[in-house]
Amino acid sequence: MGSCSCVYQLDPLHDPRWNELIHQHPRASVFHSPQWLRALERAYGYRPFALTSSPEGVPLADGLPLCEVNSWLTGRRLVSVPFSDHCEPLLDQAPGGCDSFAGIWERVSKKKPQYLQIRPIAFQPASTTVLRPDDTYVLHRLDLTPDLAHLYNRFHKTSIQQRIRRAEREKIDIREGTSAVLLQDFYRLLTVTRRRHGVPPQPLRWFETLITEFGKDLCIRVAYKDGIAIAAMLTLTFKNTVANKYSGSDPDHRKLGATALLFWQTIQQAKADGLEVFDMGRSDTRNAGLIAFKEYWGADPTPLQYWRVPQKPHHQFSSRMSWIAERTVSTFPLGVLRAIGTVLYKHIG
Repeated sequence: MGSCSCVYQLDPLHDPRWNELIHQHPRASVFHSPQWLRALERAYGYRPFALTSSPEGVPLADGLPLCEVNSWLTGRRLVSVPFSDHCEPLLDQAPGGCDSFAGIWERVSKKKPQYLQIRPIAFQPASTTVLRPDDTYVLHRLDLTPDLAHLYNRFHKTSIQQRIRRAEREKIDIREGTSAVLLQDFYRLLTVTRRRHGVPPQPLRWFETLITEFGKDLCIRVAYKDGIAIAAMLTLTFKNTVANKYSGSDPDHRKLGATALLFWQTIQQAKADGLEVFDMGRSDTRNAGLIAFKEYWGADPTPLQYWRVPQKPHHQFSSRMSWIAERTVSTFPLGVLRAIGTVLYKHIG
């Protein structure tokens, strides 16, 4: 696909070729799936579509999923794809050759977006690309192919193994499923954690929609101490990978090791299900503590370089305003935070 070939548009929610492509393509992830794209449409009103070099009636050789975010608050833009940690362009890579995104931008610019953003893991644009570097993160993934004993021995002895044993001694109870009770306990802990980080939580409707779309491929795990929920995580399974997408915890019970036990039980279940990768998600490059926590599990770090066209304008005071906003949000009551998240997230993408 590129400026040297035609670019066609398709509907990934109804065109069976999309599902065929992502299940056979080695770089496709849960964020390419119709379930994720449909949840974005149902919860936020984003309209998903995909671009390909394959004409109608021909099996897809490549594809780039996109969602149009049209907001009066944040403008009109195209993202591949909203709220994903990563979403590899399923395109041929030809360094120094034809710039795929010249043809893509020419096609989508008719929609008059402010910009187009992609979130690849390994994709490297051609040297002559119209794309410019955007946000940068770190992705951690744990190889689950070794046996459990080998995996456990790689865990940091103090920060991980010791915490797992502490949680077991404390008789932390892990419950899993998608019940209304588990969802409410998970959402309360997520809200507490998001407030601690100075940002509102995603709307509850988003998680309800994910549960509906993913069914048995979504799991909420909640850790309880004496019947009180103290840590929780939500994972999504796609092909050979389980992804930890959302989590939260009560800081007053941090020393009990509940989060470590949640991760360990997720790893054990993934092994039992024959999965090969535990995607621990992206981390902000400034969050040294979160990065260290993931590396204590033996997870491999990969730089995540997002790209966009056109180039992002420079905002002199954006960092200062972000600093102020984070410290203001952290003082809000949980109910106010949830209301803000319900209104705000459809404008973020």
